[in-house]
Amino acid sequence: MSKLLVTGRRKLSGEVYVQGAKNSALPVLAATILTKGENVIFNCPDLSDIDASVGILRYLGCSVSRSGGAMLINAEGINKSDIPDELMRKTRSSIVFLGAILARTGRARMSFPGGCEIGPRPIDLHLKALRQMGADIREKHGYLDCTAPNGLKGTKITLSFPSVGATEDVMIAACFARGITTITNAAREPEICDLADFMNKCGAKISGAGEGVIVIEGVTSLNSASHSIIPDRIVASTLLACAAVTNSKILLDGIVCSHLASVIPVFEEAGCKIRCTTGKLEISAPERLRAMKTVRTMPYPGFPTDAQAPVLAAACVADGTTVFVENIFENRYRHTGELVRMGANIKTVGKVAVVEGVNALYGASVEAADLRGAAALVVAGLCAESQTVISGVKYLQRGYENFELTLSALGADIKKI
Repeated sequence: MSKLLVTGRRKLSGEVYVQGAKNSALPVLAATILTKGENVIFNCPDLSDIDASVGILRYLGCSVSRSGGAMLINAEGINKSDIPDELMRKTRSSIVFLGAILARTGRARMSFPGGCEIGPRPIDLHLKALRQMGADIREKHGYLDCTAPNGLKGTKITLSFPSVGATEDVMIAACFARGITTITNAAREPEICDLADFMNKCGAKISGAGEGVIVIEGVTSLNSASHSIIPDRIVASTLLACAAVTNSKILLDGIVCSHLASVIPVFEEAGCKIRCTTGKLEISAPERLRAMKTVRTMPYPGFPTDAQAPVLAAACVADGTTVFVENIFENRYRHTGELVRMGANIKTVGKVAVVEGVNALYGASVEAADLRGAAALVVAGLCAESQTVISGVKYLQRGYENFELTLSALGADIKKI
């Protein structure tokens, strides 16, 4: 098993291009199931979660190849409607294939998805919405058996929570539904807009993406398209945290600053100077960070739950007390115990974490338990005295493309062993 060896207290400098967004690429890959011809998906990150989705596409009968940062996908050869258990377990996002396969083949059979254990992420919103669209879904022995005997039909769907996954699943399925589907209380994340942009290029009729109400008018077929995945705002947030804890000045290239509108003020409150121009963001960190007071995770456009862990790691060395309130997932502080091993002062009760900044963290052997927790340990290792050994690197590889090489290019002393 790979580990990361991080020697801290190295200043970062330079420019880095931010990878494509994992949480955008995954639903776009699923949506290609509905298309005819070859799709070219640019800026598609090389990640284990992407590999898992490619495995599902190939099992279903799609032709998939990669050329540099571009993925080439042709779904005309699809000849299956099920997904084996071992493929479903590799990533939580595999559930987004449900609506796509059901819309394409009229049936779908799959087990419940896997992924990081960060608390309940129920798929009941997906199932309820698809049932409203005419799907017959039976749950037994850990499997979902789904059919649409009369095809899917457009309807009005109100989500009890603005779930990103459920919004994506319904958007994809509704493209082939008869009539008009309206999603109320839809997720507003940039990744939703990116999915709509891709599908509209293919001939879908989706409007309102990025707002609370999305309207999809069903069509009978979709063509292929070329599309570039948006930059990953969570990777960008993590790189900002890396610069913040190392008193560094770096330039992020290829980003959309508006996607970071809830993150930038938190770093500015900590004393960082941030300058945004078209496609670029420059951060210059102070000698020591200030406390960030209160950080509450919320659905977009609020502070993203995925950025909570790396920003919390930065707060560990800030001057003063920062309070984090995790409103999305109930088990998202699993990284705090490992940060405490490095000298952090953190107390957690339920959805609240109180971080009292310390003068310094110290290198230790730590183990990541999930994707964003792994990123938090990297942030901590970059500013810790002496050496930090991080195991559980497989989690980091789910969402960060060659992260140790990215940081090394900026001057960090980090290597995979």
